Amino acid sequence: MGYEKQVVAWDISFEVHTGDYLCILGENGSGKSTLVKTLLGLQKPMSGTLKFGQEIRADEIGYLPQQTDTQRDFPASVEEIVLSGCVNRLGIRPFYGRLEKEIARENMEQMGIGNLAKRCYRELSGGQQQRVLLARALCATRKLLLLDEPVAGLDPKAAEEMYGLIERLNREQGISVIMVSHDVLEAVPFASHILYMSHRDVFFGDRESYLTSPAGQMYASLLKAREKRNL
Repeated sequence: MGYEKQVVAWDISFEVHTGDYLCILGENGSGKSTLVKTLLGLQKPMSGTLKFGQEIRADEIGYLPQQTDTQRDFPASVEEIVLSGCVNRLGIRPFYGRLEKEIARENMEQMGIGNLAKRCYRELSGGQQQRVLLARALCATRKLLLLDEPVAGLDPKAAEEMYGLIERLNREQGISVIMVSHDVLEAVPFASHILYMSHRDVFFGDRESYLTSPAGQMYASLLKAREKRNL
């Protein structure tokens, strides 16, 4: 994968099955953002193939992106933002109908933000904003969520709550999760599989295999350091 004829990641081979929770880890500049764009169909792989199973289409991926400061200050209501996740359901219709509004309402309630529907998005806390974006992503899919650093910038309590929400969606509703994260210590325990990307090699496998791999030694050392600090 790459851009402008420059390869930024290679030998990437992995698969995601229904109900999997894949955590994508890796060094800065290893191609994680490029992989996200490729999975979303925003760019094509320079070689190789990206295949979707019969049960999911490329436009059925619920996406929670990293936020910029400008996006955090977006002057729309919570309800309007969540509803925008239903845009692929409209077809040729120019307006949201009763079904889309009901889907948005259900997802806001599920994320615990039903009482914020009329609030302005930019007035919310970081944790509340991430719940809004997760509700929007759920409006687009009941099958696969692609989350790009979903706890970036959140305080520890809000980050813990976000991880809990994502885990319940995966465990209780069977929604497959692909999550890009730099938060190795907190993200790995939730994952069923790990894709680790670096400039030297790539690891893909289940969590248990990752923990015993050379790539997983970084996680082990970080975990030991945290345990030592907590003594």
